[in-house]
Amino acid sequence: MNYITPVGFRDMMSDEAQVREDLISRVHTCFAAKGYRPVETPTLEVLDVMEAGGHVPEAPFKFFDSHGDLLAMRPDVTMQIARMCATRGLGAAEPLRLRYTQRVFREKTVEAAARELTQCGAELIGAAGSVADVELVSLFASALTQCGLENFTIALGSAVVLRDLLDASGATDQWKSAVMQAYHTSNFVYLGELVAAAEQAANGGSAQEAASQARFKLADPAIASPGRVVPAIARAIFQLSRLRGGKAELAQVRTLLEPLGCARGISELEGVYNALIESGLEGKVLIDFSVMSSFDYYTGLVFEAYAPGLGSPLGGGGRYDKLLAQYGAEKVPAAGFAFYLEQVMAALEASKTTRPLRIAVPKGSLKDDAIATLEAAGLDVTGLADAGRTLMLRNGDVEYLFVRPTDAPVFVALGAADCGICGEDSLIEASPDVIELADLKFGGCRFVVAESAGTTEAVESRYRKLGSIRVATKYPNITRSYYAKMGMPVEIVKLHGNIELAPITGMAERIIDITATGTTLRENNLVVVDDVLASTARFFANPCSYRTNPRVGELADVLYSQTKEN
Repeated sequence: MNYITPVGFRDMMSDEAQVREDLISRVHTCFAAKGYRPVETPTLEVLDVMEAGGHVPEAPFKFFDSHGDLLAMRPDVTMQIARMCATRGLGAAEPLRLRYTQRVFREKTVEAAARELTQCGAELIGAAGSVADVELVSLFASALTQCGLENFTIALGSAVVLRDLLDASGATDQWKSAVMQAYHTSNFVYLGELVAAAEQAANGGSAQEAASQARFKLADPAIASPGRVVPAIARAIFQLSRLRGGKAELAQVRTLLEPLGCARGISELEGVYNALIESGLEGKVLIDFSVMSSFDYYTGLVFEAYAPGLGSPLGGGGRYDKLLAQYGAEKVPAAGFAFYLEQVMAALEASKTTRPLRIAVPKGSLKDDAIATLEAAGLDVTGLADAGRTLMLRNGDVEYLFVRPTDAPVFVALGAADCGICGEDSLIEASPDVIELADLKFGGCRFVVAESAGTTEAVESRYRKLGSIRVATKYPNITRSYYAKMGMPVEIVKLHGNIELAPITGMAERIIDITATGTTLRENNLVVVDDVLASTARFFANPCSYRTNPRVGELADVLYSQTKEN
């Protein structure tokens, strides 16, 4: 028998456990000094209770107890605290300051192999306004400093700003939801498509034509029917995603929002930002509206902390004034934050070394255009075109990694590269936590559904008889998404090459694959029955690198400007 720990779990030996104990002690001391008292919540929670509060991370472990209740090992603590305070009437009479350090359980992702993490957090229940927000952000910064982190950035945004713009936009609910989803996933290329579609429709044109590169042909009613969106508001929604900086950028946002009657949120954010700067956090806090997320959860200030060299955020938080009401309480203002001890430890280790800007360059058909694009952006690309078997090349203060396009999202999401280039199809297939910043307009290809010529009736007959068809592909996630939105069950046959053989040999009825000219399909007597996805090359970045390394944002701005000019 092989005595190993479950996937995503591990033992901790004494040296590491001692470091963890010391860091936890520092955090507890920091929180306690500001009057935050400890609480503990149960490891298991009724899943419906967790979901009642809104969006929660995927819980990998679910159980039915003897009463028939579906339980989940907690993926987050904040909602449990909201449930606890709401059901006991806490926080309504006077502010309640709570702190915790507990294990949470998450599903394994591209960015994180660990499924058990230590979450440290603080919640301020019953206190509203910018004074409470400043207290929490300052406490977050103090806790990170006490842990020994010197170089970190806390990015500040506001859910109020985007909500007010959406409410005033005149758009359909589908378009509003799509905009929020674009912000949730940091896909600002798609956000640009949504805005272009809305502006086109407002000017009497075809929204579908304006967004011909939309991700899925049949699944984007938001693009096809955005409604009567006010063009100036649509443009402001997009411009927000690219505004990062300090007081100057706040002034730009105010200039943008005041004529639209949507400046309420910016006044609140200005107050918080200025107070934080006055408290000594200049250089530690950054205005960045791209951090706005979880709009079914946060109601005001939203913030996230990042450290150089780390692939994912240290943690984050914000204001959630409506959450306790979801559990039956009177409306009680509340805000809080949490961070992962493991991320802090990784950041401390990463701070011992420095590296140049690192870019993932795709091999294969995208390589030449990618190199030309980077050269046009002012980077030294000497030796990239004829690098041979070289996997990493350094030119001055830039390192280039030569990777398969399908691997580029993983290198960037895990922080091995700061930014990169690959096709949109690779990003959709990998679903990494990255920021999609620019459509580079080269490497165009189509994803199509194809079947053997003359077999449509047989395919439909099999579906009527068995309730599903078999689809062969190298891209299971894209295939699954396409058919899910079609409402059609399928059996996916994952192959790594020679996809065209599947219908020829009877292994599958259809395929989903890339085509540029359709020649290979015709040579194998296959016909296209539908378009799935139009893909071009994208420039994307690691969330931490984008917010801690100014060069990443500068490169993104240059590339975006180039594509707009073209």
